[in-house]
Amino acid sequence: MGTSYEVIIIGGSYAGLSAAMALGRASRNVLVIDSGKPCNATTPHSHNFLTQDGETPAAISLKAKEQVLQYPTVLLKTGKAIKGEKLDNRFIITTEANEIYSSDKLLFTSGVTDVMPDIPGFSECWGKTVIHCPYCHGYEAKDLDTAVIANGDAAYHYSMLLPQWAKSLTLFTNGKANFTDEQLNKLRQKNIPVIETEIASLHQDNGQLKDVILNDGSKHQFQVAYHKPTQLQHSDIPEQLGCTINEYGILITDEMQKTNIYGIYAAGDCSALMRSVANAVASGNKAGALINMELCVESFNKVN
Repeated sequence: MGTSYEVIIIGGSYAGLSAAMALGRASRNVLVIDSGKPCNATTPHSHNFLTQDGETPAAISLKAKEQVLQYPTVLLKTGKAIKGEKLDNRFIITTEANEIYSSDKLLFTSGVTDVMPDIPGFSECWGKTVIHCPYCHGYEAKDLDTAVIANGDAAYHYSMLLPQWAKSLTLFTNGKANFTDEQLNKLRQKNIPVIETEIASLHQDNGQLKDVILNDGSKHQFQVAYHKPTQLQHSDIPEQLGCTINEYGILITDEMQKTNIYGIYAAGDCSALMRSVANAVASGNKAGALINMELCVESFNKVN
């Protein structure tokens, strides 16, 4: 069944490294498999994380790896896990390079893939001047005329949240608006325009948003826009193993970070709607401690 570990962690970004540190400090034999594609790869700076505010994501990750790998029972393997099986109460993981590993427990910290709208210029701006979270990036974009590329409840949520940061808001629904009468009335009261004309492209320069250009040829000047993309699990192994995924594309876990499959845990962006470095680190730390506790209980109750 390949090289054996007590815990395999799939995903070596903030949540995975945080869990690995907790488990390493418990002297657990841990393998972290990481493909090197973090969710915030395009983001120039990380914010709202104590002691690391304004640092680059890469610098935080590098420091985390240096600290975690000081624990001799933790191994970090660069590669992509592509297959998962459960055999005799153990988990078998196969990588793209056909390497096979097994473990007692499995933790997914594999993140999500953001599905970008089919708008030229959008992906170039993503994580820089087209952003999803004001807590992570809003302070740097405060007091600006702000676009929201969203419709329905998502657009309305931004409309309630963003006045704390934005000078003004304009909603671009990129097609027919989908609001209740009550929502439309409130948007009118708050002088928040709703533009239904479809978006042709975003005019940008090296990721810096300049204009929202519509299909009718009109240009609307903005330096920042908000959008919450559809997201998919970055790894399909949880689905292979029968883990439940909700309507938002998120792995369902209980308060103990456990999925519906015994022995499988999840932490970080793949299991949370609130996506931030701080939340990923916290949930990873919690998952590591709880996995260790489950291993302790199982060992203590084992019949000799």
